[in-house]
Parts: sequence; C-alpha cells; structure tokens
Amino acid sequence: MPETLTLQDKLKRLPRSPGVYLFKDTGGEIIYIGKAKVLRNRVRSYFQAIDGKDPKTRRMVPKIADLDWIVLASETEALITEQEMIRHHQPRYNLSLRDDKTHPYIRITKEPFPQVFLTRQIELGSGRYLGPYTDVKRLRETLQVLYKIFPIRTCTYHITDETISQGKYKLCLDYHIKRCEGPCEGLVSTKRYQAMIDQVVAFLQGRSDDIVAHLMGEMEAASKEIRFEDAARYRDQLQAVQHYTERQSILSQDFGDRDILAVDVATSYGVGVVMRVRKGKLLGKEKFDLVIADPQEREENFYGFLKLYYSQTEFIPGEVLVQEPAEDQAVIEGWLSARAGRKVHLVHPQRGEKARLVRMALRNATLQLNEIKLKKARRKELLPSSVERLQEDLGLEVPPRRIEGFDNSNIQGASPVSAMVCFVDGKPKKSEYRKYNIKTVTGPDDFASMHEVITRRYRRVLDEGISLPDLILIDGGKGQLSMAKAALDDLGLSYVPVIGLAKRLEEVYRPGHSEPFNIPKHSPGLSLLRRVRDEAHRFAITFHRQRRGKAMTTSVLDDIPGIGPKRLKAIWQVFDSLEEIAAAKPEEIAEKAKLPLEVAERVRGRARKVQGRAQT
Repeated sequence: MPETLTLQDKLKRLPRSPGVYLFKDTGGEIIYIGKAKVLRNRVRSYFQAIDGKDPKTRRMVPKIADLDWIVLASETEALITEQEMIRHHQPRYNLSLRDDKTHPYIRITKEPFPQVFLTRQIELGSGRYLGPYTDVKRLRETLQVLYKIFPIRTCTYHITDETISQGKYKLCLDYHIKRCEGPCEGLVSTKRYQAMIDQVVAFLQGRSDDIVAHLMGEMEAASKEIRFEDAARYRDQLQAVQHYTERQSILSQDFGDRDILAVDVATSYGVGVVMRVRKGKLLGKEKFDLVIADPQEREENFYGFLKLYYSQTEFIPGEVLVQEPAEDQAVIEGWLSARAGRKVHLVHPQRGEKARLVRMALRNATLQLNEIKLKKARRKELLPSSVERLQEDLGLEVPPRRIEGFDNSNIQGASPVSAMVCFVDGKPKKSEYRKYNIKTVTGPDDFASMHEVITRRYRRVLDEGISLPDLILIDGGKGQLSMAKAALDDLGLSYVPVIGLAKRLEEVYRPGHSEPFNIPKHSPGLSLLRRVRDEAHRFAITFHRQRRGKAMTTSVLDDIPGIGPKRLKAIWQVFDSLEEIAAAKPEEIAEKAKLPLEVAERVRGRARKVQGRAQT
C-alpha cells in the first residue's frame, strides 16, 4: 500500500525550491493557491505564530487539512502556473474576478480571411482575443466604427482557396455597397486582407495614427489616379477615425502608452479599474468586480488583480502605473515582459503627473465601489426574509434574488417539453417564463432533455448579455442535477449556483455531494424553493397539455381532402376547438377561414363525427 502522509509529514518534506503550493480542506477542495521562491520557508511560515498573522490567514489555517506543491524552475514560472491554477480552481481565499467568464472579448478568427466580432466564449487555438472589456456599450460602438473604416466580412463562411475555386459562396449586399471586398469569390488576396486585419488590431490597440497615415496615403493615391469613388470612400473612413479619436481625452502630455491600475475594497468585495492610455489619450476604462478574501491585505489584493487581468489580456504596454509597491517587482516585471514580448516596467509614482494619474484611477475605483455599496444597502432594505433565509440555508455568496427553475414534462416520450420559471425577490415574474420544445432528444430521456434546455437557455443568456440568475433550481434529484451542472460547465458557467429539489422527500442536492443538503423543513428558504419547483412543474404540465392537445386535435383535420398546412393554420386562427367547429354552419366556417364551401362542409362533418365519438 502507498504511504499515507499527514499534513505534518508533508510540511517536513517540503523542498527548498521555487514552486506553487495548494492548501486543501477536509473535503479535498482547494481553498488557496500561492507561489513561493522557496516552498519550504513560505509554506511553513503559515503555521508559525498564527496569532500574529493577518485576519485571512487566521481564518484559513485552521481549515487546512492537506497540501500539495509543484516544483518549478524559477519564481517567474511559479507565478505563471499560480495564475493559471487560480483561474481554473477559483479558491475561496484567493482574490478572484466575479463573473470573469462572462466578460466580452473581440475575437479575430484563425482563417485565411478572418472574421472580427464580439464574443464571450474563448476557444483555445481558434484565433486572437482582444480584451477583456467591461463597458459593453462602448465596445459595440467601437465595433460599429471598425466596420465603417475597414471592409471586414460579416458572413460566417469558412472561406478557403478550395471554396473559392468551387464557387461555393456568392457575393452579398455588403460587397455591392463597398462594405466588403469579396473574399468569398477571391476578389481580394489573403495578403491584402491580412494586412487589413493587422490595421484592425493596431486600431483596437490605440495606434490610430498609423491608420490615419495609411488612409491619407490611399486617398491621395486614388485622387491622383482619378479614382474619385475610391478617394471618397477613403475620405469617409478617415473622417470616421478622426471622429472616434476626437472623443478620447488627453490624459498625458508625453503621449506615451501605459496602463494605470487601481483597486479599492470593502469587506468581501472590491473594484479593480484599468485605464488604458495610448499616445497620451484615454483609449478605455474597464471596471472589474472582485471577490476579496481580506480587505487589509492591500498589496496582495492589488497584485492579485493585476496578475489576473494580465493573464487574460493580449496587449501589455511598456509601462504600468501601480498604486502599491511590489515586494517581488522584478518577478512580476519579468512575467509581464515575457507575455508582452518586450520590456515592461512597473512604476509606483510618488509625485508629479504619473502620481496624479494613479490617484485618478483610484478615485474611479472608489466611486464604483461606493455605487456597489449603495446598491447592496438598497437591496438589503428590500430583501424578503425568505430570500435572506435561503441565502443562509445554502451558504450562498449573494442573496438569491433571481431564481430560475426548470422542469421537464412528457408522457412515454410523447411531445417532450421543458419549462423555465423565474422568481425575483421571492415572487414569480411571469414575463420572464420560457417554454421549450425538446429538439435533440428522442424517447423519454429526462436527463438528456435537461442538458439540452440548460444549454439552450444559458447560451442565449451569454450571447445576448442577459443577467445571470443568482440560483438555478432543477426539479429532480442527482441525475437531472448532474446533467444541468455539466451543461453549465460546458458553457463556462461553473460558478453559477445550481441545486436540485427532489419531489419525494423534499431533499436539496448540490453538485459533487452525494448526500442531500440539510435544510430545516420549516425554513422559509425551503418554502421558497418549493414554490419555485411547484410553479415550474405547473407551467411545464400546462405547456405539455397544450402541445399534446393541439397535436391530437390537428391530426383530426389534417387528412381531409382539400386541407393543407395553410388552410389548417387558417382554421385554428379563427376557431379555438372542435366544439366550435362542430357548432358552426358550413357557410360560417367557409367565410371565417376563407375556405371553399365544400371543404368547409367536410371540416364540419369531421368535427361533428369526432365529437359524436367522444360523447359515446
């Protein structure tokens, strides 16, 4: 049998090497990830004289039941590995970006003729991603300007030399209105198109001077060659660039490229701000909501945010202004330089213009934090007791003000449907209810149906930028819950809380736990879950009956001579039931449904015949 080591045994065996260490609780869950220049010294320090440690360490150390470590070649490699693991595991005691997987990026696909569009899904190896961005409105405005300046194709075809030679795709309207140069029919070379994509990247990174110079040159050349239509187009593009850049404020007189970072925190949450300055102008300001383990750890909170941000973004300027001095500045600069492909300097200014810029960024972070505090205070004032109690019962980070509940319905696999209900502040919000016809599942497979519906619902939520729920409730036990969880994981939404409520014993299940969650049967929180579950069940059953009834009723009439899909639709637009049709005169049916009289007589006869069978 392999040797089982205790925590004390592992502490004694720690190597004197750089690396990453992982603390785990009694359930084997990773609660903290850190890096160290010397693993032995750093890890053992947590367990020495704990009374003098910071509040976070005092809370965390008693929960450490196990540890692992990874030995690496250098402290820089340890920093890289630490960031990748924090993003993957999101441990409880590490700073993290709230909702970081829903931030939009601009994606440039990896194709001979790339597409450029907004996305919230990152697919490794599928192209370049610029971002993340948090001001979605400004990002969409930037994309609109981008499409005015550059003739980027908007189709989603995968265009290759083979598809061009086969003539698989044809020119669309964008080509004829000069919004695209026709790569689908080979009217622009890959070299020219890729050069344009390079200009797109330069524009998005704030290097608009290069674009202005290029457009000026093209306009003048077209004018000299008497290509006045082309010259006018370049003029319009040039004006679009100038109008866009005129809206950017001048922040620095030295016209340099730099990022300015600042963080302000409260008890368990905070705000990180990144101000991106290019050529002295403010290109954009991004605001990130943070989950904070300890507000007193100023340096760790700030550099935790810095490392998380730069592990997700592609372009890093040569200078980053910071509000906190770094103990391991050389290591962080080495990591940033490696990612940027050139030397990057961290600057902690004490006075002058750069210090003013840092104070400005911090002021922005503080204002955003105050907005969050105000919203939380207002929410707490209006929070129903059942929602507040449910947060306590389930140990949720935020009150489950918006709950979305799902249930499936079918009879032996016939007419399978699913339904979603929405409760906001403990009350049903029927305008947010949704119905789903199951499309990809054959037969009575409740588990696969749940996977399909959860995937469809939250893929659309991500695509449309709709608010995510605070809690997802599945009507069912461990099987349905596991499929719902798998669908969320596939969409990158593993952090959204999801539970299952079994019907028989009113047991609440959580992903990854075989035993039900222990909620008192008299709890107002459990009563709220029951109401959501029962409403989802009622809504799904009602939808299923409507669909099944309509399918059965429609089949009664669809084989009548002279009745096709259009006439059948016209009949059901003016009549609600077979009873109404049977009671009407043929002339009335013909007039209302726009049918020939002989066809109307057949429809009425069939309806009366079916009614007669039902009565016997």
